[in-house]
Amino acid sequence: MADRSSLPLGWEVCVVFRFFLLDQNKGKYLIVEDALEKEKCFHETKFEWGFDEFIHLREFNDACNGYLVEDTCVFGAEVFVTKETSSGKGQRFSMITNAHSSKHVWKIENFSKLNAGSYDSEVFEAGRQKWKIIFYPKRADNLSLYLKLAEVTPASNVLAEYTLRILDQVNAKHISKKIRKHSFTASSPDWGWTNFVLSSDFHNPASGYLVKDVCLVDAEVTVYGIPGPM
Repeated sequence: MADRSSLPLGWEVCVVFRFFLLDQNKGKYLIVEDALEKEKCFHETKFEWGFDEFIHLREFNDACNGYLVEDTCVFGAEVFVTKETSSGKGQRFSMITNAHSSKHVWKIENFSKLNAGSYDSEVFEAGRQKWKIIFYPKRADNLSLYLKLAEVTPASNVLAEYTLRILDQVNAKHISKKIRKHSFTASSPDWGWTNFVLSSDFHNPASGYLVKDVCLVDAEVTVYGIPGPM
């Protein structure tokens, strides 16, 4: 969202969008969009959405693919606004002094028997807020991990920094990804990675991620702000 200065207090704009990258050799576009959660809501504390892994750098730089030709590339975006709202009431964060992190480890047993699309961890507490980890074991060729605010109200607005990890039980070389200062709200209660780890890497015995049909996932969460009055 490029220009927010003229928008009213409590604004929220929900959109469906996708990105394009032109193959200049064939005149065709690579199209990237979130097929599972198409609508994204922009608001006062969340005005950027996108993809952590849009395209692999090797694929982008390979001249045969036509994405980078004579040091030039062509990107595009298509945006459909689905909803615009304004509460008319301002809201700001009450920042938490001396914020400290809390860690929760989730032991997932009998992994080979998991057949549902997603699984939720037990609820845990961090920064006086309740959270849970959401795990998608079979999403295309990847495993997905998200952190979710477990108790959500219309006024929910929690600013948090967090790290999700899949623990390497053999080599102690954990795979981890970190989000700095994300705002969890009623319209956006969860956030994470669709492509957290390749299924082939996860199931590789040498990786140590799956040992005796057990996987260990942990979340480290630091809450920096909660709703406060204007």
